[in-house]
Amino acid sequence: MEKGYTYDFYVKAASYIRERIREVPSVAVVLGTGCAPFAKKITDAVTINYADIPGFPVTTNPDHAGQLVAGYVGSKYIICMNGRFHFYEGYSMEELNIPVHVLHVLGVKTLVLTNAAGSCNPDFHVGDAMLIRDHIKLYGGSPMRGPNVSELGPRFFGVTDLYTEKLREIAKECAKRSRMKVHEGVYMFFPGPQFETASEIRAARILGADAVGMSTVTEALTAAHCGMRLLGLALLTNMATGMTEENVDGSEVNLNAAAVAPAFSALLEDIVSSI
Repeated sequence: MEKGYTYDFYVKAASYIRERIREVPSVAVVLGTGCAPFAKKITDAVTINYADIPGFPVTTNPDHAGQLVAGYVGSKYIICMNGRFHFYEGYSMEELNIPVHVLHVLGVKTLVLTNAAGSCNPDFHVGDAMLIRDHIKLYGGSPMRGPNVSELGPRFFGVTDLYTEKLREIAKECAKRSRMKVHEGVYMFFPGPQFETASEIRAARILGADAVGMSTVTEALTAAHCGMRLLGLALLTNMATGMTEENVDGSEVNLNAAAVAPAFSALLEDIVSSI
């Protein structure tokens, strides 16, 4: 069997983490591009490099720290992935299930996914946030492809409430207290690393997408496989190709994310504390 697909593989990684943190985290947060400032809000923090965790992937994106950070947000003990993994880095769809399955074995019950995304809804603007109601993934492959590990979840699983409605309702209440404009919409996955063409964005809009990006869905599907509650939150860092006359090449993503980092981190802190 290919490395990474036995239950013992996930147990070994989770055990390494558990030996180094204070308690079992109730919530895990995955920080996408531009979302890293939230990690500074974690107190009494313990940091673990991905490279030190047995079998864990290593991020190759220079904008991602590649560290687990465990500690407190208010009175809640959480664990945070400061940096994630992407298909465009060369990982297979199957390898992209590893982090979430490890968090599940660690004992995490609730997962919060964040990302930087491009808006393809003319009413959603740069600097806004979007609660993910659902996603579209037409690109082939699944993180659950290959032999199923029954200890983690069933061979076939439903996604009716993939982005947990009860968590979205909590997040909407937090949004009322936020300085940010917070929408709710559909996220569409593209594999990258190239940005989408104007024609692809037109197709995405026809299909019902409000934002596009290169992450999140593999983690979301893995969370569904192992029965985790899930919340997705996108930070809109650019208008997608063709939505304006501006060129989209990624240079604007970190700049625009930095401009709203305090407000986004405060929103995420409120959401995590309220879950």
